[in-house]
Amino acid sequence: MDKKKTIFNIKIADTVVELKCRYAKNKRFLSDYLTEEKAVLSIEPDNNDLRYIEKLFQDQCKANGTPIQKYSAEFLENNAIHWKLAEALTEHHILLLHGSALVMDGEAYIFTAKSGTGKSTHTRLWREQFDDRVFILNDDKPMLKVTESGVTVYGTPWDGKHHLSRNTSAPLKAIISLTRNQTNHIEVFPKLEAFSVIFRQAYRSDDPQKLQKILQMENQVINTVGLYKLGCNMEPDAAVTAYEGINKGESL
Repeated sequence: MDKKKTIFNIKIADTVVELKCRYAKNKRFLSDYLTEEKAVLSIEPDNNDLRYIEKLFQDQCKANGTPIQKYSAEFLENNAIHWKLAEALTEHHILLLHGSALVMDGEAYIFTAKSGTGKSTHTRLWREQFDDRVFILNDDKPMLKVTESGVTVYGTPWDGKHHLSRNTSAPLKAIISLTRNQTNHIEVFPKLEAFSVIFRQAYRSDDPQKLQKILQMENQVINTVGLYKLGCNMEPDAAVTAYEGINKGESL
C-alpha cells in the first residue's frame, strides 16, 4: 500500500508547482521554496518513476565500472521530483543546466565542465578574490528561464555536494566552459562549439516535442549571452583572468 501523500506547493524559477510526495523528508528538502501561491502544474512521482530513476543510477554505475548501490525510496523520490520538474518546466521556457552558477555585482556567470574538472573550486576562487561582491547561486543544477527579453538564472535546492545555493535569481551574463591548464587564459567560445557543450550539459527529454523546445531554448541562450572558454590552473589569479576576459575594460 502506498504511503499517504504529502501535498504542498513550491515556487521554483518563478513557477508555482504542486507536489504530491510520499516522504516528508523531501518536503523538508524543498522548504526554502515552499509557497502558498496557486500552482500552474502538478507533479506526483509514482513507483514507475522511482524504478526509472533507480535504473538510471544502476546504468551509470555499470558504465563507470563501479558497484551497484542500493538507494532509499526517499532518495529515489527526490531525484524523480527533480527529473519530473525539469521535464515539466520546459513547457514554461525553463531549462535545467548542469553547472556552477555564481552572481557578481548582480549578474550571473555559469561555469560548465566535465565532472571533476574543478567548477566548484574555480567559483570558490571568485568568492575569495572578490569577497562579498560574489555569492554562489547554485553549485550544480541551476535553472534558466529563457524569454525574448533575456536569460535569467535561478537557484534550486539540488546544489551539489557542498550544498551552496540561494533561492534567488539574476540575469545571465556569460557561460564559461572550463578546462584545466598550466596557465590562465580565456577566449570567446565559437557558437557552434558552445552549442555542443550546452547540449551535453543541459537536461534532455525523451519526448520529441519537449526536446525541440529545449533545443530552441539552447539556441536562444547562445545568441543572447557571452560564451567563453577558460583554461585555468586553479590559482587565485584564475578568477581575475576570467573576470577581466569577460568584462573587457571594466575595473575590478
